[in-house]
Amino acid sequence: MKSEELEAARDRVIPDVVAEGLRVLFCGINPGLMSAATGHHFARPGNRFWPVLHLSGFTPRQLSPSEQDELPSYGLGITNVAARATARADELSDEEFREGGRLLVAKVELLRPRWLAVVGVTAYRIAFGDKKARIGPQERTIGDTRIWALPNPSGLNAHWTAQTMAEEFGRLRAAAESPSPIAPD
Repeated sequence: MKSEELEAARDRVIPDVVAEGLRVLFCGINPGLMSAATGHHFARPGNRFWPVLHLSGFTPRQLSPSEQDELPSYGLGITNVAARATARADELSDEEFREGGRLLVAKVELLRPRWLAVVGVTAYRIAFGDKKARIGPQERTIGDTRIWALPNPSGLNAHWTAQTMAEEFGRLRAAAESPSPIAPD
């Protein structure tokens, strides 16, 4: 994709992939330019979301970004903290994160997923005003919805490999499939 096409995508909004009563609603930070240009979440080739989703057992095969509409059939969905597309998440202001957090709470109250999985602990910290949040289940809930902070699958996040991310996503999957709630770490 040409850089002019990517830049033109900045103003596009990617629709959420949601339904009521999902097992897990994954929440990205915001769309990248490739995602905005294609209309598909986590569309950049170096992003590890789709491989990790499969490696962790959430999907029976690795889906491509263009197959995102299959997620609700697995009890999964995708939204974002901020709707504005950027080349890098650090282009967003703290106020955009906080406003995104407020809108996300309203969305979760409406859709009532069992778990909200925020993909990026830093985004979670800012959006929900929890400076001490760590990867894993959180104390905070939104109604009956539990929250889990996951590592950011961006290729820029070198601290986590696809395998270690898949292990953390797998912990969430086990909690989402468990009949009893999982206590925070």
